Parts: sequence; C-alpha cells; structure tokens
Amino acid sequence: MTEQLDILVFGAHADDAEIGMAGTIYKHVEAGYRVGICDLTFAEMSSNGTVETRKQEAEEAGKVLKLTSRSNLGLPDRGLYLTPDNVKAVTEEIRACAPRMIFAPYWEDRHPDHVACSKLVEEAVFNAKLRRYMPEHPFVNVEQLYFYFINDLGKADLIVDISKQYDVKEKALSCYRSQFEKSATETVVTPLNQGYIERVKSRDRLVGQRRLVPFAEGFATKSPFLVEHF
Repeated sequence: MTEQLDILVFGAHADDAEIGMAGTIYKHVEAGYRVGICDLTFAEMSSNGTVETRKQEAEEAGKVLKLTSRSNLGLPDRGLYLTPDNVKAVTEEIRACAPRMIFAPYWEDRHPDHVACSKLVEEAVFNAKLRRYMPEHPFVNVEQLYFYFINDLGKADLIVDISKQYDVKEKALSCYRSQFEKSATETVVTPLNQGYIERVKSRDRLVGQRRLVPFAEGFATKSPFLVEHF
C-alpha cells in the first residue's frame, strides 16, 4: 500500500530529483514532512549502468535522503509520450499518495524525457481532481505544483536555501556511481561523467548568490502566489 505524503517528487529517471532538489527534499524531511519520489522509468536506455544498478543506486540515495517512500512506474524510457495510459499511471500514483504538493521537472530541458515527464505530471495533476475520472479511486486536489531544474536553469520564481543540507545533497548524488563516475571498464562518455556534479554545485552556488546564501535550489510555478500583504 502506498503511503500518503506531504510532498511527491516526480522524475523521469532515478537521479533527476536528486540533481534538481535533493537539498530541498532533505530540508523538508528534517522539518517532519513526509516526502516521496516517484521515478517514471527504470532508465533502461541509459548509456551507462544497468536497470538493476540504477535500482540499487536509487534505493541507496533514498536512504540518504530519508524518504518516506520511493516508487517506480516502469514506463518506457524514451517512451514517455502523452498517452492516456501514461497519464493514467501518473494519476493513479498521485491519488494513492494524496500529496499536498507535487514537484516535476521544469518544462524546458535538453533531455526530451524530462520535458515529457513535466507534461505528464501536469496533465495528471489536473486529472487527479476530476471526480468522474477513474471514479473507483478517491479524487485528490493538489494544492501546488512546482517545477525543479535539472540540466537547464530557467527563471526561478522562488529559491530554497539548502546551505546546511548541501553535504547531504552531494552524498545522495554520489550514490549514482554508474552515471557520474568513470570506471575502468566504462567506455561511453556522456555529459554526466564529465564533471557534472561539479556543474550542479556551481549552479546551486549561483542560485544562492541571488539572495547571498552559499547554496540554493530554484523552482518555477505556473500558478500565482496568494498573499495578504507585501
């Protein structure tokens, strides 16, 4: 049985959520939030590593972040098309977890699967609140949908200071050895094993600079914030 969550983070592949918002995840876990990650695919098309390796790495990273849950929908890698079946699978996960907040990859990114994941989650968030869509499952009205950045940094509507959590973010990323490290037997060169973690760190430092904190993660939203006063 899937556990109910405060925050549910979707990624196309294991390591997407960690790249974009591991510090924010851990900061909320520290504050007592129930946080889960749902990976849409097993990353079976990745140039390096195997499905089994990625499963083990994702489990290890989840323990580092002290997640309440981590799931995988087993959708086809490089096949995250906006189909009724794919939308239904994501919607079912949302209804099972009943989160107050959902995070998805930013809608612009060099990797097509990240863009596809963003669209699928946005569609599913809408469907999850429809009483007559899959009426056998209780509908869920998600309070807020946020978007995190993976490869390409867009305009952040808000940033989270993760300076005190940054060592945990680095530890979580380091779990994905098959992606970020070169091995004696590995011959496939990708952007991920060419100093990628250092580039992520530089990006997070740059985002933090905007509010004069050592490290921060940025987020975008398509919904305006409601405030009483400025």
